[in-house]
Amino acid sequence: MRILDTHLHLVYPDRFTYPWLSGAPAINREWTSAAYFAEAVPLGIESALHMEVDVAEKDIEAETDYVLTLPRIVGAIAACRPESLDFAAQIERLATKPGVKGVRRILHQAPDELSQSALFADNIRRLAAHGLSFDLCVRHDQLPIGKTLAEKAPEVTFILDHCGVPDVTGIGLNPWKAYISEIAKLPNVNAKISGIVAYSGADWTVETIRPYVEHVIESFGWDRVVWGSDHPVVTLTGSLTRWVEATWEIIRDCSEAEQAKLLHGNAERIYKVL
Repeated sequence: MRILDTHLHLVYPDRFTYPWLSGAPAINREWTSAAYFAEAVPLGIESALHMEVDVAEKDIEAETDYVLTLPRIVGAIAACRPESLDFAAQIERLATKPGVKGVRRILHQAPDELSQSALFADNIRRLAAHGLSFDLCVRHDQLPIGKTLAEKAPEVTFILDHCGVPDVTGIGLNPWKAYISEIAKLPNVNAKISGIVAYSGADWTVETIRPYVEHVIESFGWDRVVWGSDHPVVTLTGSLTRWVEATWEIIRDCSEAEQAKLLHGNAERIYKVL
């Protein structure tokens, strides 16, 4: 079955600046489209949406323009700064690029207050008029404020990244489990089965991550979940191949229709991939 990867990071240090990568030496190097698809295509991954890589602000739009020229990249989720007074102008420019499907502002490493201002919420609401989604990247303890933001913008489609970033090696399922159940009650929020192995330790197994993946799917339902690799971050505790194999093991007994929704169908609808 074909897979549409909704969360691929590509790194081109010869073109763009990535300030945060200096603190992540294990992946602080070039990660190209060609190298990714050499491993991905044999696994059934035919295409991908590029997820912004938190480049320096001066490179945000150039990153988006470049990745949209690459083979098998069927869309991009661009970086944005909803806390900025210039946000409206940025979104106007991004909306003219046919391949831009949505935007993201990384919040899991930002102060909680950043996403709670009136300006931030007002700017997020602007996305609806342009048909753009917002990828919501918050930690497990920030899920309540993520829910508050989604409630303030009911006309905007949200995609919760990385299963809500559970603390798998720390406090575990609770209170993450209850937070997921609550945010899933919002009809404008979807969830991305991605990133979880990065928070599960180097010795994770399928049974380590199964309860988290299954709870997200149970909470959101088969029509509101998508799949992402989070490559190359996934290589910190494994590999793309291992993550794909683990995904198949978890959904092995699900129907073919359910598998198709998770692996490509929902993503094509939610991100408007034609």
